[in-house]
Amino acid sequence: MPTIDQLARPLRDLRISVTDRCNFRCRYCMPREVFGEGYKFLSRRAILRFEEIHRIVRLAADLGVEKVRITGGEPLLRNDLPELVKMLAGIEVPPGNGSTGPIGTLRQGAQAGEPTAEDGIETADGRRLEIALTTNGALLAQHAARLAAAGLDRVTVSLDSLDEATFQRMNDADFAVAEVLGGIEAAAAAGLGPIKINAVVQRGVNDDGVVELARHFKGSGHIVRFIEFMDVGTTNAWRLDEVVSGAEIIERITKELPAEPIGPAYRGEVARRWRYKDGGGEFGVITSVSQPFCGDCTRLRLSAEGSFYTCLFASAGTDVRDAIRSGASDDTLRELIAGVWRQRRDRYSELRKEGEAAARIEMSYIGG
Repeated sequence: MPTIDQLARPLRDLRISVTDRCNFRCRYCMPREVFGEGYKFLSRRAILRFEEIHRIVRLAADLGVEKVRITGGEPLLRNDLPELVKMLAGIEVPPGNGSTGPIGTLRQGAQAGEPTAEDGIETADGRRLEIALTTNGALLAQHAARLAAAGLDRVTVSLDSLDEATFQRMNDADFAVAEVLGGIEAAAAAGLGPIKINAVVQRGVNDDGVVELARHFKGSGHIVRFIEFMDVGTTNAWRLDEVVSGAEIIERITKELPAEPIGPAYRGEVARRWRYKDGGGEFGVITSVSQPFCGDCTRLRLSAEGSFYTCLFASAGTDVRDAIRSGASDDTLRELIAGVWRQRRDRYSELRKEGEAAARIEMSYIGG
């Protein structure tokens, strides 16, 4: 049976930050004036070991988790990451999770037989977790083949602009567009698709390149997802007038590249999907500000040092590392995880529109 929160949302997805460090200093996530040379990142001892992450994921799978996304910071900065992927890919989805009940029914827009977040990955011996990775792409070219061989299924790459000057202003770390595009090509060659490209859109910063980005990847088999600039954390100087709404993004793209809306591929999918009418693939928009999707959120987040957060906009977490390192049994840890989810009532994006605000954890700390 699925584990359900206070708003009847099932636990299906676990996002795991493996490091709080990043080689980019994107203005909307890790501005350099805050995360500069003097910033104290977590020590090696403070972050969870791979064996500890594996144990948590194995127990979370007992509670309904069928999809794991590895995040950061920049996850490819974590040494030997393919080893963690290999460990996680060996975890089986217990019978009865997701696909056998009403929560696991095929969603509108999904293709028959296509793996979804509720289906796990079909193997000859049953079903295993789906393992995905979100990265800025700068180191992806050198790691893609090993990650795929270890069992990684899919990759999402952040790329906010194809314009060199704009991209470098946004990442504030002198990384070139070509490095990210090379990583995408390497991931595609390794079979880590369909690849999703995430672009955070800020008015007056990179919104003039939205159509160009859509056109570049149209027909490639990759899916660009345009993300409204969000008020994650408290250091990114978020302003409502810098938000380009999903509706405006869709209007700009479809004016030049005709497209039609299609349904979500699975329950809890955050992107609203649009399909090009000429068969050139699809793009999506993620509208946390203008059209919140809290009501269908199935995501639990684990920070690099072992705290659970039940919302991207959370202000506090629940520690699990100390319980693990003090010798807690599997039953105790399983109940700790279940208890975190069962008490969950988060719906920040909806409350934001009602005027409620609070201190929030930084996105670089728990991933996107």
